[in-house]
Amino acid sequence: MALCLPLLLLAQSSSSGYLAVGEPQKVAGKRGASVQSKIPVTVMTGYHVNSNTPSEEYLIPLKLTWTATGALEAGAITYPKGSLEKYEFTEGKPISVYTGNFDLVANFKVAANAPAGPGVAAGKLKYQACSNKACYPPKTVDVNVSYQVQ
Repeated sequence: MALCLPLLLLAQSSSSGYLAVGEPQKVAGKRGASVQSKIPVTVMTGYHVNSNTPSEEYLIPLKLTWTATGALEAGAITYPKGSLEKYEFTEGKPISVYTGNFDLVANFKVAANAPAGPGVAAGKLKYQACSNKACYPPKTVDVNVSYQVQ
């Protein structure tokens, strides 16, 4: 049963049917420290999502944003390199996409005046999923990173 738990959490993370966000890595740090969290993402079989730097202007990029917490200051997001793939609707021109499993890395700085103790950084992951024949309306998934200010 314990082996099934991570898969169950992953499946419950997102109800979109196209993409799931796994449990982000918890972060801990002292005031003024830089910390980062690895966020596992899975694109369901048979689908892809546009990379954070899509090949065409009309494609909606994968984008992770954070709501200000006061304790953590959001920094750069490290996205993996997209793979160039051709699909029926791209008329032979490859586009930059993500498929399967990959990690996003969220960088934060612990605020100089952050209160000691636990908290949660709330984020939103926006994406557009496509099959090999069509793209679907954009979706947004909640991403929550637990933190501990020491």
